[in-house]
Amino acid sequence: MVDTEHGRTITVRRVVDDRIDTVEQVFEHGIMTGITALDEARAFLSTTKARGAKARVQQALDTATVDRALPTSPVVSELLAGAPLRGGAVYSVQGSTALVMALMAGPSAEGAWCGVVGMPSFGAEAAQALGVDLERLVLVPEPGPEWLSVVAALVDALSVVVVRPPGEVTPGEASRLAARLRTRGALLIASGSWPGSEARLEIESNTWTGLGDGEGLLAARQATVAVTTRRAGTTPRRHHLWLPAPDGTLHTITPPALSAAPTWQEEAVG
Repeated sequence: MVDTEHGRTITVRRVVDDRIDTVEQVFEHGIMTGITALDEARAFLSTTKARGAKARVQQALDTATVDRALPTSPVVSELLAGAPLRGGAVYSVQGSTALVMALMAGPSAEGAWCGVVGMPSFGAEAAQALGVDLERLVLVPEPGPEWLSVVAALVDALSVVVVRPPGEVTPGEASRLAARLRTRGALLIASGSWPGSEARLEIESNTWTGLGDGEGLLAARQATVAVTTRRAGTTPRRHHLWLPAPDGTLHTITPPALSAAPTWQEEAVG
C-alpha cells in the first residue's frame, strides 16, 4: 500500500513463530514489530489518522447510513437484479475469488477503502485488473483465532471488508457483527457461507476455454452463478458469466453464446 501523501510504502507482513504472531509495518525510517493481528488492525486505524487520512476515513463514517447504496459494477448489479450493493449488509460468495473481487471493485473504484482478512492467496494484481484500487487496500492474510475481532476493528474504519472465515460462523457471531455493520454502513463480503446474508452468490459450474488437445493456455472462463437474495425468496436465479472473458473483463452472457471452442471443465474454484 503506497502513501501518496508522504511518498512512502507501507508493508504489512505476518510471521508465525512459536505461536507468536508478528506483524511488521515498514516505513521510510523505521520498523514496528511484535504486535498481534488484532493489534495490527487497531494500529492501522491509528496510523491512518496519523498519516493524514483521518479526513477520508471520517468522511466515510459520517456518510454511513443503515441502508445506503454503494457504487456497484454493472456485472454485479445484473446479478442482483439491478439492485446496488447495500451498506450495512453481508454478501456471501462461494466458489470464486474473482467474483469477490468484482463485488469489491465497484466501491473501490469510487474511492472506498477495502480490507481483506484471512485470504493469504489473495491476488492483488488480479484484483487491480478487475478495478480494485491497491492504494486503498489493507491485507491481513492470517488473522489467527481473533479473526472476528480483526474484522470488527476494520469495519469501524473501512467501507468494504472481505473475510474468509476459518470455520463455520455461528448465528450469534453473525448477529453481533451485523449490528456493527449497520451502525457503520459498511459492506461485508464473505468468501464462504455466512448466516443472514443479503445475497448468496454461488458458482455452480465452470468451463475454461483455450486449452486444446494437450496444449494451449487457459484463456477465459464461463461460469454459471446461482444467486439467492433475501428479498426474492429462496429460489435462486441463474446467470452465465465470463469470469473472466478473453479480454480480461467480467460480463454476463446468454446461454446461446456459450463457447463451443475447446474447453476444460473443472469444479468451482478460483
